[in-house]
Amino acid sequence: MRQEQKGKGKGKGKGKRQPNPPKDKRENKGKRSQKPERAKRSGPADGPKDNSKRTTGSKGSKPRDGSGPDRLTRRNTVLEALRAKRRQFKTLYIAEDMLEKQSKPLLHAARKANVNIEKVDKNRLGNLAGASDHQGVVLEVSDYPYCDVEDILDRAKALGERPLILVMDLVQGTYNVGTLLRTAEIIGVHGVVVQDRRAPEITPLIVQHSQGAAEHLLIAKVTNLVKALDTLKAADVWITGLDFGEDAQKLGSVDLNRPLAIIVGHEGDGIRRLVRDSCDFILEIPQRGKVESLNAAVAGSVALYAAWQARGF
Repeated sequence: MRQEQKGKGKGKGKGKRQPNPPKDKRENKGKRSQKPERAKRSGPADGPKDNSKRTTGSKGSKPRDGSGPDRLTRRNTVLEALRAKRRQFKTLYIAEDMLEKQSKPLLHAARKANVNIEKVDKNRLGNLAGASDHQGVVLEVSDYPYCDVEDILDRAKALGERPLILVMDLVQGTYNVGTLLRTAEIIGVHGVVVQDRRAPEITPLIVQHSQGAAEHLLIAKVTNLVKALDTLKAADVWITGLDFGEDAQKLGSVDLNRPLAIIVGHEGDGIRRLVRDSCDFILEIPQRGKVESLNAAVAGSVALYAAWQARGF
């Protein structure tokens, strides 16, 4: 997300809905609902959803290098993976000299998940982890279990909740991605959408930066982000992007208590033009300091918490 894009804003997209009409258009109109009536859409919204051909996700995608199972390290990351039980587990390697208060939760979770356990020395752990910051634990797992966009919508429906979705438009950096995933899981988003091209895989390092939160999330990896947004619109989800521009509305001036997908863009370039044009409205995070912008992880986290607050926490 690039908050330094002042003056770079585009004009309002043709036919784009404005959640908060200009004040002069509200006068003498009587009492209005806080939420505007959604304009009728063409395409998938006009007919029943066909679940027989799902093209928006990359469920069960294989590691690109074909190197075999992933290896998760660090205690929190491994513990959340074991608790989530969304991957296939091979072996849990644990330091033979680990303190009992540190090893007990890991061993308990591993036994519940029927995982093979091996106690090894620090040299073996270092070789398995390929790094020294493993905190005495390595878990061999299958590749990350991506889902489809429809699976995210199904989760919201099963919970009886309006969808709240995080969309990452080519967000880069393991810290940014991991932090956004951690925030998203904490506030209870129903899922995350990322693009499979020019975007990072959900690697063990990203899972680590998310403190294991990625293991609990539904993440759809899509080929075409604009088409994925169309799928969300067909399900009556409002699309908002974080950006500057003449058409941007300040956070706090728009009712976020609705089915919502929040797009966070690339730290340097912001949201891509076609993705921006797909937004129903643009949100700008107010700022008054001397620093030009928030980074992608912080800006996205602020917006996610604002959307959760609008729902009453």
